[in-house]
Parts: sequence; C-alpha cells; structure tokens
Amino acid sequence: MQNTKLLLTSLTLVGLLALAGCSFPGVYKIDIQQGNVVTQDMIDQLRPGMTRRQVRFIMGNPLIQDTFHTNRWDYLYSLQPGGGKRQQERMSIFFNESDQLVSLSGDFMPGVSRDQEILGGSSDTTVSPATEPGQTAQPAAQPEEKPAKPGSVEESIQREIDTIETTPVPTPAPLETR
Repeated sequence: MQNTKLLLTSLTLVGLLALAGCSFPGVYKIDIQQGNVVTQDMIDQLRPGMTRRQVRFIMGNPLIQDTFHTNRWDYLYSLQPGGGKRQQERMSIFFNESDQLVSLSGDFMPGVSRDQEILGGSSDTTVSPATEPGQTAQPAAQPEEKPAKPGSVEESIQREIDTIETTPVPTPAPLETR
C-alpha cells in the first residue's frame, strides 16, 4: 500500500513536470508564416494601367481569386512568431474590364519603402491621380541637403570626395564603314 502511494505520487510528479516542459521558458517555438509575402517595394513597382500578367509578375499569384469578383485579387500574409501574437497583412488589387490595374487597398500604400526610409532616400514612385493623356505628373520636390557637421565622419568623407581629381575616359575613334 505504501509502495503504491509512493509510485502514484512519483508518477504524478513526473507527469506534471512533463506537462510543464511543454510551456517551459527557453523551449524553441517555430515561426509560422502563411500566405503571400508582400513588401512595400513590391507595391511601389505597381502602376495604374498595368496588365494582370505584369501585376502577377511583380506580386506573384494571389491567394484569393474570387469567382464572383473576377476583377479583384487578394493577397494575405500572416506571421506568428514563436508563441507570440499573430500579425496579419492584407492587400487587395482591383482591375477594370480591360484587365488593367485600377486601384489597390490594404495595409500597404504606394510611397517611400522601408528600405528607402532607412537609407534616407525618397521615392518618385507615388501614384498620383490619373492625368489626362499628354500630361505628366510633377515629381515631388527633393528636400534640401544640409552641410555635414564639422569634424563628423560625413564631413571627412565629403572632403575626400571633393579632393578627387577626375580623369576623362578616352573615347575610341568611330569605326569607318564603307
């Protein structure tokens, strides 16, 4: 009787420790990705008037192609970092009757990509309202550059660039043709 209680207690303890190991801190849990990966750079390449083939080349196959809404493609992406909260992004692309890109909606909008934002560059890929044929969209004004602070690394690099002497590239004489 005493041995049975001891055996039962030890088995219960081992079972509880095994269950605690399932959620024990330090246990690796995998990241779960599902759907289409959509980046800001992909969205920046889209232009009004693109064909379905061109959009498919940039974005890949849509996750959802609804039979009842043939002019709409949906791209969904979800990421659940190991045990963390699930993050979801959605992108819908709309076409007109002649299979040309008309608009898009969702979590991404045309503009400055994250890479360009980090590097400090601006993008001229913003989609402006439709212009009349023959008109061109005006590019956004570039921000004025500020001079580098004295003694900074930028200032020393600029000094090196300013002292570089350029040498002209020799151009070959044109070939004589008969």
